[in-house]
Amino acid sequence: MLSDNVLMPIDKSTRDIALEIYNHIKDLPIVSPHGHTDPAWFDENKPFENPVELLIKPDHYIFRMFYSQGLRLEDFGISRKDGKEVETDPKKIWHKVAENWYIFRGTQVGLWFDAQLKNVFGYNKAFTPETADELYDHIDNCLKKKEFLPREICKRFNIEVIATTDNVGDTLEHHRNIANSDFKCKVVPTFRPDTVTNPELHPVHKHIKSLAKQLDTEINSYEKFLKVLKERREFFIANGATASDHGVTVPRTYDLEKSECKDLFKKVLTNTASSKEKRIFCGQMITEMAKMATDDGLVMQLHAGVFRNHNSRIQRKFGNDKGCDIPVKCDYVNGLHPLLDKVGNNRNFRIVLFTMDETTYTRELAPLAGHYPSVFLGPPWWFNDSAEGMKRFRHAVTETAGFYNCSGFIDDTRALLSIPVRHDIARRVDAAYLAEMVQIGRLSKADALEVAYDLTYTQSKKIFNL
Repeated sequence: MLSDNVLMPIDKSTRDIALEIYNHIKDLPIVSPHGHTDPAWFDENKPFENPVELLIKPDHYIFRMFYSQGLRLEDFGISRKDGKEVETDPKKIWHKVAENWYIFRGTQVGLWFDAQLKNVFGYNKAFTPETADELYDHIDNCLKKKEFLPREICKRFNIEVIATTDNVGDTLEHHRNIANSDFKCKVVPTFRPDTVTNPELHPVHKHIKSLAKQLDTEINSYEKFLKVLKERREFFIANGATASDHGVTVPRTYDLEKSECKDLFKKVLTNTASSKEKRIFCGQMITEMAKMATDDGLVMQLHAGVFRNHNSRIQRKFGNDKGCDIPVKCDYVNGLHPLLDKVGNNRNFRIVLFTMDETTYTRELAPLAGHYPSVFLGPPWWFNDSAEGMKRFRHAVTETAGFYNCSGFIDDTRALLSIPVRHDIARRVDAAYLAEMVQIGRLSKADALEVAYDLTYTQSKKIFNL
């Protein structure tokens, strides 16, 4: 297993307190209220594929670094949109990864991967070209065992709740099957309407027509569009959803007159909207989703601050989500004012804010969460989801927002086997931070232990109604 001293304070007296806090929380059940695991895994409970399909090809955190070193994505088995040949031999890909793994020294990805090898697969050697074959065979053999089936992984690591992220038109069949099975882990869907509400990032005009066809209805007016979205939210809630999720480039919301919304929707539906009009429509839809949330109680998550697919050449060749997303500046105070002015004081509304712009932590996000009863801060996300990023977050927001205007840890991962690793690292960082507060007299040890328990377990269940 990963040594208990990893990420702990250097001086012994603080480290001893941190280890006491860590031991108090390290075995608590895992609550994962936002992620991107596939519900079919838990429904069908089939073995995972080979190590490359499981650990390398789905992980843009990994191959973005390879690309930064001038390596070809094709050599790592990343499929091209034009269908041209890429490497398919998993052993060859694995060796290519091993030859270049040194570039992850000192990175969060390197820490995650090392912890996975030790904590999940029980392998304690370094990943090098010399150990590549041995490690591949070790993982491949593990994946053939019953204890590495998806449901067994959840049981083994005491995963109590997993929320998936599901498209607006999803049938949620897998979720119904899981709910009617004897699987003890609670798997709930999350409503994600971006494909029909965010024309900046998606061909919304096509997706709205596809959704209408799927539902055997017509969506030819703004009123009908809102009605369909409301009905889809109700469908998700009936199948266990407690939250929605929305991704935007920057957090900009609007509260337009109804006539303006109708005109804007017509342009979006006919694909004649300008870039500015697309941004406005997206911002208006965020406000509309917030208004609906005051009625149906879905907790709203807003992920902002990312210039997606910054490298257009890679997007053209390989598609979206290939490690080309770069942080951008955000303005939450002005951008969210129309939304918060409309529903921010409604106690039936909750919004959890995530950002890639760390400069907003102290200046904007902590004061907003420290005032509005509806606003909570999600943990560090994406590039900020690192040991140092988590420390910076706590130092930046705690004095103004406190601990209880923050959600618990959220792993936001597509990889089931990384969930226990990521939660463990977050628990270590929080234990170290709280120990320092005890040492300087900001918290009693009793309070630190209680806060650690709440950040690890209670807060996520409370905020996300789990």
